[in-house]
Amino acid sequence: MEKKKELRDDQFELYDLTVVVEKIDGNCTCAMKVGDAFHLKGGKLSMANNTDFCLYALQSTIPLLPSKQRKNHPADWMETDARVVCPDPECKLVMRIDRGGLRVLDHDDVSPVKWDGSEK
Repeated sequence: MEKKKELRDDQFELYDLTVVVEKIDGNCTCAMKVGDAFHLKGGKLSMANNTDFCLYALQSTIPLLPSKQRKNHPADWMETDARVVCPDPECKLVMRIDRGGLRVLDHDDVSPVKWDGSEK
């Protein structure tokens, strides 16, 4: 069994996420298709080459993504719920947030505020 690497006090873990269109039961005017997806690694979004993702569907996921990247209490609804809907009621597009592997980040690589190790 592989031993888990200890993190330094200036490091933390975030899950990589994939947000994928799971179903469309209405009329999507943004030409989204089941299987369309974007990826979140750390604080960066990416998509496959030459693909689009609807801004309105994307904006409905954004408030949830930082919590989905983090380990939460097992009973927290963020651990059990993974579906988000597009805000267009005629579209009826449903997306699923899938967790991938854990990524280790260094505080000073993602914040302009230098880590001093003190609790605030």
